[in-house]
Amino acid sequence: MKTIGIIGGMSPESTVLYYQIINRETNRRLGGNRSAKILLDSVDFEEIVRLQKSGDWAAAGNVLAQSARKLEAGGADFLLLATNTMHKVAPAIEQAAGIPLLHVVDATAAAIKRQGLSAVGLLGTRFTMSDGFYTERMSSQGVQTITPTAAEQDEIHRIIFDELCLNRIRPESARYFYDVIGRLKKEGAQGVILGCTEICLLVNETDSPLPVFDSTAIHALAAVDAALAE
Repeated sequence: MKTIGIIGGMSPESTVLYYQIINRETNRRLGGNRSAKILLDSVDFEEIVRLQKSGDWAAAGNVLAQSARKLEAGGADFLLLATNTMHKVAPAIEQAAGIPLLHVVDATAAAIKRQGLSAVGLLGTRFTMSDGFYTERMSSQGVQTITPTAAEQDEIHRIIFDELCLNRIRPESARYFYDVIGRLKKEGAQGVILGCTEICLLVNETDSPLPVFDSTAIHALAAVDAALAE
């Protein structure tokens, strides 16, 4: 079994989900009391949020690059960045580390294509929905992304940071997300990406107007595949 190096803490709520999913799936596949080999470096989310707000992505990339080097030195075989938004600085991490980074967009695009879909809605932080690093990588793999309006992006971003990152789950916020998903369906979306690792705390497959692609679960399961690969 390979050792998974997780760069976490962005937010702690989503890092907990990654840890649970990876270990439960490892145990399901291997049985007994088996669990995954994981090294976790959890950064201070407040520092990352401050750098996001100031637009200093180079400094944010440097923080995560240092984390990657620490995990590599500790014996990790590959890296998992337990956040969607910070894949914006994935190149800085890849340049700093001598071990592979399992990219969330690659894992999610593969899951979408396995279902035979080509156009999906994208929900996430404002950075993920509008900055291009996510949508362009999806497009390069043959998946078109349809994003909410600017006003919807602002409200989704607010809910993520002011509620979900603090584990505040509000029914009215869930209804808002489902309304946005319904509108994306009318625009031609065949499914919807939960492109922020906290959104799965609020949105579920049962209540969604579209099939859900939970990037947190998809990414975590892909890490198990990589850890157990021959």
